[in-house]
Amino acid sequence: MKLTRRVKEILSWYESDNPGTKANLARILMEGKLGGTGRLVILPVDQGFEHGPARSFAPNPAAYDPRYHFELAIEAGLNAYAAPLGMIEAGAATYAGAIPTILKVNSSNSLSTTKDQAVTGSVADALRLGCSAIGFTIYPGSEYQFEMMEELRDLAEEAKSAGLAVVVWSYPRGPMLDKVGETALDICAYAAHMAALMGAHIIKVKPPTEAISLDAAKKTYEKNPVDGSTLAGRIKHVTDACFGGRRIVVFSGGEAGTAESIVEMARGIHAGGGNGSIIGRNTFQRPKAEALKLLSDIIAVYRAQA
Repeated sequence: MKLTRRVKEILSWYESDNPGTKANLARILMEGKLGGTGRLVILPVDQGFEHGPARSFAPNPAAYDPRYHFELAIEAGLNAYAAPLGMIEAGAATYAGAIPTILKVNSSNSLSTTKDQAVTGSVADALRLGCSAIGFTIYPGSEYQFEMMEELRDLAEEAKSAGLAVVVWSYPRGPMLDKVGETALDICAYAAHMAALMGAHIIKVKPPTEAISLDAAKKTYEKNPVDGSTLAGRIKHVTDACFGGRRIVVFSGGEAGTAESIVEMARGIHAGGGNGSIIGRNTFQRPKAEALKLLSDIIAVYRAQA
């Protein structure tokens, strides 16, 4: 595998990492139809934990089978597949080496009333299963945010020492934030910056809205305005918050939408300098042919403009 100039440039941003971690980042960056471009499309399937099996998979019953998701990611030519322990174990041998995998090592569930997640996987599990990275969610703003950050610090240190990359889902939520605040421009940028400060190689956040949530931040944005009127402008602000664009930032697929709206979102992500999309329910809940068409269209946006 010969690395492209763009991938070499991205790897150079991570100055403290060992060859093993950089090799695993390179595996993800060089995989699939976007391999070598610096753009990414990743399939995450942790929704069974988060929302329950029927809410996640009943719209497309084939998706109850973990092997379906491996096959969808491979056939679509994606960069990686992310899932909790049991789902990756269910296809680990059959699909060994077929696509980079990211082991999601903490999870929540909709039966809980607390804004927290349990650690459900380990670095040892990720190594045993041949994963390229671990994935971890933090909830900036939660009453449990500091415990989550400390868990991430320990797991990230262990993962990096073993040559794995670290992917952080940074989702603001808690008593200070309403639904508007969770995706407000200032809050999304803040959450992404926290993930970068904690040593994430790849940062996942939700696409931000125009809203500014914190009163203290409103004064700063009035004096130092950013372009919040377009998705591209908002994406640029979030990527700027990640060390001036020197960290890989991918954006979730958001709420259920039409194929056209999801492709249009990809255009905005690319135009704003985002590295790509990490999109789950908006793909695997569709019939497979529709999901493959949608993923192909998203990849075409990133590939044509890479």
